[in-house]
Amino acid sequence: MAGEGTGDRADEAVVYALEPNLGAVEFQAVLVASGLAPRRPAESLDRLGRMLAGSDLIVTARLGGRLVGVARTLTDFAFCAYLSDLAVARDVQGLGIGQTLIAETRRAAGAEASVLLTAAPGVEAYYDKIGMPRVAHAFRYDRGA
Repeated sequence: MAGEGTGDRADEAVVYALEPNLGAVEFQAVLVASGLAPRRPAESLDRLGRMLAGSDLIVTARLGGRLVGVARTLTDFAFCAYLSDLAVARDVQGLGIGQTLIAETRRAAGAEASVLLTAAPGVEAYYDKIGMPRVAHAFRYDRGA
């Protein structure tokens, strides 16, 4: 990983790492702390565990050992990468953690892979602000459709 970034919280460094064995309990906690839990099956540790087990790339951000951010990606490391979950705890948002998680995901997925994500409603302006290009020609089926 690119390593550490400095946060504003008592000069603690944010540590970024690949954590392929991240546990469902910690993942659940960051989903709740980020506000993403209502859009994910956060009430089911079994399902969260299956989501993590089926992921190809999990990049984490820790501050003082506490998990404060996760980027969970499905990728072939050669052509495409779908960044399915980008979650940063609300109390540390604004420190550049989300942007660094995206950068670390792009680096780990490989230069040949295009990274795509679907923004949660109401946060599209964040991706515009960090300069992530919008995709005009994307389609999806929602769960159960």
